[in-house]
Amino acid sequence: MERVRELASKKAAVIFTKSTCCMCHSIKALFYDLGASPAVHELDQETRGKEMEWALRGIMGCNPTLPAVFIGGEFIGSATDVISLHVDGSLKQRLINAKAIWL
Repeated sequence: MERVRELASKKAAVIFTKSTCCMCHSIKALFYDLGASPAVHELDQETRGKEMEWALRGIMGCNPTLPAVFIGGEFIGSATDVISLHVDGSLKQRLINAKAIWL
C-alpha cells in the first residue's frame, strides 16, 4: 500500500489503470481533454501491478478497483466518482486547485 500512496502523491493527478480497460481509457481521455497530464500507471504492465491492485482494493473497499484516481494526493474514486464530479462541474476545479491544469 505504501507504493501506491507514494506514486499517488508524486504528481497532481494520478490514475491507476489497466491497458485493456475501456473505462480506464475513457477517464484518461477525459483528463487529457480537460488539459491535464496525469501520471498513468498501467498495473498490467507494472512488475508489482497485482500487489498494487490489491492495495487499491483495500483503499477503495470495492471491486472493480480500476481506474483509481488521485488528485492532489487525495483519493477521488473510480470511474463513476470521476464522471459524477465532471457532470457537477467540480472535477475541473479540483484539477486547477491541485495545479494539474492551468488556465
